[in-house]
Amino acid sequence: MKEEEAINKYIEYLTNVLNYSKNTIISYYNDIIEFSLFVKQEKFSKDILTIRNDRCSKAFISHLNNIGDSVNSVNRKMASLRSFYNYLVSENIVDNNYFLNINSLKKPKRLPKIIKEKEIVLMLNACNKNTTLGFRDYLIISLLYATGLRVSELCSLKTTDLDLINLEIKVFGKGSKERIVLIYDEIRDDLIHYINNERIALLAKSDNELNRTLFLNNKGTSLTPRGVRVILDKVIKNCEETFHVSPHMLRHSFATSLLNNGADLRSVQELLGHVNLSTTQIYTHITYENLKKQYILAHPRAKKEENK
Repeated sequence: MKEEEAINKYIEYLTNVLNYSKNTIISYYNDIIEFSLFVKQEKFSKDILTIRNDRCSKAFISHLNNIGDSVNSVNRKMASLRSFYNYLVSENIVDNNYFLNINSLKKPKRLPKIIKEKEIVLMLNACNKNTTLGFRDYLIISLLYATGLRVSELCSLKTTDLDLINLEIKVFGKGSKERIVLIYDEIRDDLIHYINNERIALLAKSDNELNRTLFLNNKGTSLTPRGVRVILDKVIKNCEETFHVSPHMLRHSFATSLLNNGADLRSVQELLGHVNLSTTQIYTHITYENLKKQYILAHPRAKKEENK
């Protein structure tokens, strides 16, 4: 069987059997053609049906790295070719899949993006607390930064989850795992005001008076994660600033602030609801970078080195 015929059979399989989308099929096709050109240009074999070992597949990965493909791009192309050769083997067109045992590249860990305290203050000041929605928005930003809640957790909160006497909130996180997050006096006072005033005004706009969701939208129904992101974008616009803020950045900032001010890693892990401590440890890299900056600024000899 010729290479072109094999590729066409595979594309038909993706289209008619797997019902893949047009864009996905185009992506798979382009990845296969790119590999075919590489095999012929580097003279590994006459075509992609006659390669005889994994030296060619490994060389292709090196080639992709050398031309600057991202880790995600390389891994996607490996997955495309792995699937292609699985099909060829199943159809007895080739004997081996030399991409089968090629491991995906490890993605470099990116440090979480955080926002500075002064930017959070700008956001809070941009909320008009004298209006129903303005006070709600102020409380949402305050609560996200004060507790490190995921946006989905915030939107799932019920009024019955609040223990305002003990300054605690019961949260149901990933996998319905329950945890307790803590709040301080000012947040409690704002919650009491919101529940007794703004929330009642918002709930009156809805037909469902039994809705126990804590945060409501301007129609009186439950606020969604998408709605929270829209609120943050609106607040940033009111700040007349250009920085970007997502709900998760407030969660990152919460964790980093605690560690920078002396909280231990295990406590932060519990407050964030991380199952593994390794997930929380990413924040120690941020605090370490902050420590290095403080060292450079504070140590007299370090300052001299910096100014050379």
